[in-house]
Amino acid sequence: MRGLMAARLATLLVAGIVATTLIAGLIVGAQRDDSSGPVDLIVHNAKVYAADDLGSMAEAVAIRGNTILHVGSEREIMRYRRKQTTVIDAKGAAVIPGFDDAHAALIDGGLARGGVQLFGAASIDEIQARIVAWTEARPDAAWIVGGGWSYDAFADQPTRAQLDAIVSDRPARLLSQDGRALWVNTRALDAAGITRRTRAPKNGAIVRDRRGQPTGLLKDSAMALVDRMGPLPAAEDRAQALELAIGEALRRGVTSVQDLGAAPGDLDLYDAARDAGRLSLRVYAAVPGARARVEDLDPIAKRYPDDPLLKSGVVVLPADGAIDPGTIAALDAHGWQVAVAASEEPQVHAALEAFGAAARRATPAKPRRHRLESVELVDPDDMSRIGTLGIAATMLPLDMNGGLLTWTKLAGPDRAPLGWPARSLTAAGAHLAFGSGWPRLPLDPLAALRAVVKRSEIQAPEALKLKSAINGWTSGAAWASYDEHRKGTIKAGMLADLVILSTDIFSGAKALDAAEVTMTIFDGKIVYRRPS
Repeated sequence: MRGLMAARLATLLVAGIVATTLIAGLIVGAQRDDSSGPVDLIVHNAKVYAADDLGSMAEAVAIRGNTILHVGSEREIMRYRRKQTTVIDAKGAAVIPGFDDAHAALIDGGLARGGVQLFGAASIDEIQARIVAWTEARPDAAWIVGGGWSYDAFADQPTRAQLDAIVSDRPARLLSQDGRALWVNTRALDAAGITRRTRAPKNGAIVRDRRGQPTGLLKDSAMALVDRMGPLPAAEDRAQALELAIGEALRRGVTSVQDLGAAPGDLDLYDAARDAGRLSLRVYAAVPGARARVEDLDPIAKRYPDDPLLKSGVVVLPADGAIDPGTIAALDAHGWQVAVAASEEPQVHAALEAFGAAARRATPAKPRRHRLESVELVDPDDMSRIGTLGIAATMLPLDMNGGLLTWTKLAGPDRAPLGWPARSLTAAGAHLAFGSGWPRLPLDPLAALRAVVKRSEIQAPEALKLKSAINGWTSGAAWASYDEHRKGTIKAGMLADLVILSTDIFSGAKALDAAEVTMTIFDGKIVYRRPS
């Protein structure tokens, strides 16, 4: 009997050892599949910048599905290679996270692609030449539309006579680079019924000559007098514009857009594009907050909750209205992120006062990350408050490049060097995020990087180092939209949104100047290749 029991115990012991070994083998195998198995995409022979707080660099990236699996040395990453793996040789060039445009109007940008582009035109002669070329190419266009002109190109201010000289047969409306003035010809003034007797609306100006006649320049809210006369794009036009805008964004290496200019109905267009599989970039769409009641916004928040591809959650307060602390407090209490247009010191201070008052109330549903949009000037006493309150300060770097003569004249010799205080805000602990301001400014993150790094002589103290400038377009922007846990940096577990450049921009200024987007990878897939 004892012998039989001993035999049974021995059998059970052996079976237990075998089972344990098998289980351990399965666990090891599963771990090997996760960490060492084949991957879908490898980018190697690169200068990979993670865009993290440490300034981490690597040589290669391994991607499985839509997720970054591993970042490391050439040797570490290439061991993942299998027959089915797509391997991309970056040829020593820089690889960075996909650009996240923290301030744009995406669909309006698509609509504006067909307008006359005046950004960078240095003289009235160049401006007129571009307008003539555009009008000759579009003889059937009912309106001449476009923008991007700077006051620096004019001896004084633009006039309707300068437009009438080249186009008098149809109305023309051209937006300034700073977005605060509309230059129109006589036909446009007539279409809008603007005469010497027309009163300017509140917070707006109709510039007049000595006799009281409109000169052809409308400022701020007065721009609406002409804007309302132009043809409104149909929903089909805006849907087509979205496709054009996505293509332009991917060509520029932009894989995420925070649409601060979304019009009513644009969320539906984004939703339809997502359902159809055509939304090949990530969108954080704002809700206009000019006249909306907080209670009316709640269904939008429920319909477009946190999602890697499309979400809402930010309300934009109008630039031409007084900052209402009560409105901000109500939005804050309902968990909305509030974006306030605050380009200069008084607006920044008023917004911070309202944000501070909201912060003293009950804890909101999610961490507060309110926003100051298009920041240009900040009182030194308010610098640290932006960081303390956890505010995202967005800047439009290409604004730094245009109209510097006019800027210096308007700001004055003492304040001009303090414009766009990127370095000071960073040192004060603020969260800095960069945007294009498209379509008012070009959608060109690489040009924006150059603008931040190579500031004008008068503003040189506010220049950023290259890595910090990249962070503003990647990890900093992701923080501004509550997305830092899944994008904005190149590290394991993050969404596989990458940009491969044509040069190693970390090697010097010449390489940065020459850099172009070679490839854009979105959600682990190659969505743009630069033509050979």
